[in-house]
Amino acid sequence: MTITLRFCGATRTVTGSCFFVRTPKCNFLVDCGLFQGHKTLKELNYRPFPFDPSLIDFVLQTHAHIDHAGLLPKLWKSGFTGPVFMTRGTKDLLSFMLPDSGHIQEMDVENLNRRYAQRGKAQVVPIYTQEDAEACQDNFRTVEYLDWTEVGEGVRVRYWNAGHILGSASIEIEIATGHDDQRLLRLLFSGDIGPEHKLFQPDPDAPANFDYVICESTYGNRKRTRATADERRALLARIVKEALRGDRILLLPLFAVERTQEIIADLTRLQQSGAIPRVPIFLDSPLAIRITKVFQKHAQELEELDIRPSLLTNPNIRFTETADESKAIDRVSGGAILMAASGMCDAGRIRHHLKRWLWTDKATVLLTGYQAQGTLGRLLVDGVEAVIIQGDAVKVRANIVQTDLYSGHADSVELVDWIRRRQPINRALFLIHGEDEEINALRDEIVQGGMPEDRVIAPVLDDELELLANGLGSRPKPVPRRLSPEVVSRADWHNELAQFTLDLREQFERAADDRSRGILMRRLRRALEDKLADSIEEPKNR
Repeated sequence: MTITLRFCGATRTVTGSCFFVRTPKCNFLVDCGLFQGHKTLKELNYRPFPFDPSLIDFVLQTHAHIDHAGLLPKLWKSGFTGPVFMTRGTKDLLSFMLPDSGHIQEMDVENLNRRYAQRGKAQVVPIYTQEDAEACQDNFRTVEYLDWTEVGEGVRVRYWNAGHILGSASIEIEIATGHDDQRLLRLLFSGDIGPEHKLFQPDPDAPANFDYVICESTYGNRKRTRATADERRALLARIVKEALRGDRILLLPLFAVERTQEIIADLTRLQQSGAIPRVPIFLDSPLAIRITKVFQKHAQELEELDIRPSLLTNPNIRFTETADESKAIDRVSGGAILMAASGMCDAGRIRHHLKRWLWTDKATVLLTGYQAQGTLGRLLVDGVEAVIIQGDAVKVRANIVQTDLYSGHADSVELVDWIRRRQPINRALFLIHGEDEEINALRDEIVQGGMPEDRVIAPVLDDELELLANGLGSRPKPVPRRLSPEVVSRADWHNELAQFTLDLREQFERAADDRSRGILMRRLRRALEDKLADSIEEPKNR
């Protein structure tokens, strides 16, 4: 009997979570997430899946974040007809998040096709539409935490609270092996693991004694600032007061789920206590507004949020749902807090506001979460002097601040402890959902803690392993790779070209006069002509 696991995403990167398990009786996925980050990685969203969606029997969904669930509508559109199992919290969140994602796909493609038409390039179609995102939800089925559920022939699962966001889960899976001794293959997919003592959420939990554990490593090389609730709010108050000093403005790129609600709750308490000025707080995200209402619905399930939460009743919060209301914020010249999606500054209304404010030192940008390689947020954290937004070069003079106080992920100490409490892990631990530096650091910590080095594995995109093989297991057959591992884990040529364009423009602006600019232009043209000649000669010499 053969049981295989293929890593279809979230390998050496933090997005595109998707894992394909094949047994003789059924095929299933754990998560079906959208790739985010640099353009080469995001292009995978437009390609066919590395499996036939019509042959997938069911999906096990860990939580609602788009990098874990964002391709469910495409899966349905491509022929999948089975159930998607998830918690009630995840189902409620996805009822808003997936249609919002579909709307973004449609708007992005509309804008892209407008530019393509001007350049004479072929038109493209959205990955999926808002209608697709609404239709696929007919397949969603809810499960309760801690209850065993038979999801397919020879497969049963149990969901454990992962403490990451509302509805998040680590998924325990038992698969009948067909052996005479009725042995079960035991797997645990961590999903995204929350930190200890996180606002709204309990500490993450799961059982022990597995054949394989597939664990996230987002913050595998980082130790978070330890702070009580009062200390967290005091640190936030210090950042806010400094950002607003002298009638300045604070921009908060939003992660619409949970991070927004946590920050609103703390800002509201700080304003009510007089710890920060009672300035307007613009919540410029229709999705975040709807998600906040979901949190109100689930108030009794959430820690530190009573049955009558104040998330929607702060008189200083301005909810801007329509495009016209959002554009009206441009009239604000200072003395305000502006919150807009997305959290990595890769899409959404925040890009418009960053284009409006990045060039001035009157603004502070507060980044409250992980910034993936190739995103605008990562560029800002890395300290670039200029960025390109909507085709225009924008100088970065704003103050860029990053905090881990509101992180939804366990740090390295908590990850090592979570893995230790899952022991024994009898065959292998797979480290996924992290970039190279984070994965390597976490792997070293685990090996130093006593786990054999050959049982701590960092797979790459499209690796496929046979889980019942003798010893660790090996790939049963070569599989085509959609991208090479090094392309997945670093910024791509699009990022390099954008930075080169900015650097080139700066050199021209710094040139002493037009004669100097002419010399620079001729040198560049000569270099391009030499490169073109080399590329023509190379095939002739083969």
